[in-house]
Amino acid sequence: MERFDNNLTNVYNFRIKAWSSIQYYKDVVLPKLLEEKIIRISPFANRLSFDAPPAVQRLRCLANYEALRFSSPILSLGETLVARMKELSANSGGKYVSVHLRFEEVSVVMIIKRITARTVGSHRFPLDMVAFSCCVFDGGEQEKEDMKKARERGWKGKFTKPGRVIRPGAIRINGKCPLTPLEDGNSIIDSHPKSKDNFVGVRLEWMAAIDYTVCLHSEVFVTTQGGNFPHFLMGHRRYLHGGHSKTIRPDKRKLALLFDNPNIGWKSFKRQMLNMRSHSDSKGFELKRPSDSIYTFPCPDCMCHTNKSADSRSSSAT
Repeated sequence: MERFDNNLTNVYNFRIKAWSSIQYYKDVVLPKLLEEKIIRISPFANRLSFDAPPAVQRLRCLANYEALRFSSPILSLGETLVARMKELSANSGGKYVSVHLRFEEVSVVMIIKRITARTVGSHRFPLDMVAFSCCVFDGGEQEKEDMKKARERGWKGKFTKPGRVIRPGAIRINGKCPLTPLEDGNSIIDSHPKSKDNFVGVRLEWMAAIDYTVCLHSEVFVTTQGGNFPHFLMGHRRYLHGGHSKTIRPDKRKLALLFDNPNIGWKSFKRQMLNMRSHSDSKGFELKRPSDSIYTFPCPDCMCHTNKSADSRSSSAT
């Protein structure tokens, strides 16, 4: 790194097309790597196709889940938060639940306190991505103008092409709108968040790593929107827990109908929520299908299951 003044941005950045084959890496990427000794690949997600040989798949998981580590200060803060959450949930008889809301412009870690649960909410939804959804929330004309500017700033005419019609109501009914923090709170814990403590003084560039840590080690992980962050987390949690991880994915299409019904009573709402939540709970051994991401479904490519008695005999013999 001395060649680059210890600045990663000075390292050659290899722009690789998504879903590239192994042969492409051998013929194009490897020669550049041998020449430069170090290269960057950015963006990185899904640069290599998922139909790679088993040895390559296992190497991916080894790199993702075993080799890569956050720096010591980040690990220390993350472990402190995780320990605090586990202690609070144990003392209250509740569950340590992490929620990936993806709705705030600035990333923060928020502790939502409740008598029967302790929930960490990680907010990682920049304004431009809210705008990209083309949904309408409760900000009135000012919100619409801000969203319009954000779309133009980020996508330069993509949403203003001739003939392009945006129907926010239809988008919401189809379950494509991100849930607001209030809707999320109602759908997950059946009550409004009653108090919150924000962690201040933490460097913003650390927040994604801290969010990841507190979500990774929670008893229950709740995700309400797609993206690399929750997909990687679900895979990592499955990898750590032998293929089993408790995940809740709210049905936004059904939730939109409930939230938009002004005549629904609390008992009916709660009954339907409990029924919906029972179907959205994922706690099982999910195998990767050919088209699935190995980062989300590390089984069976990266996880071996051997006979426990055989393991026991091997251990005793050692």
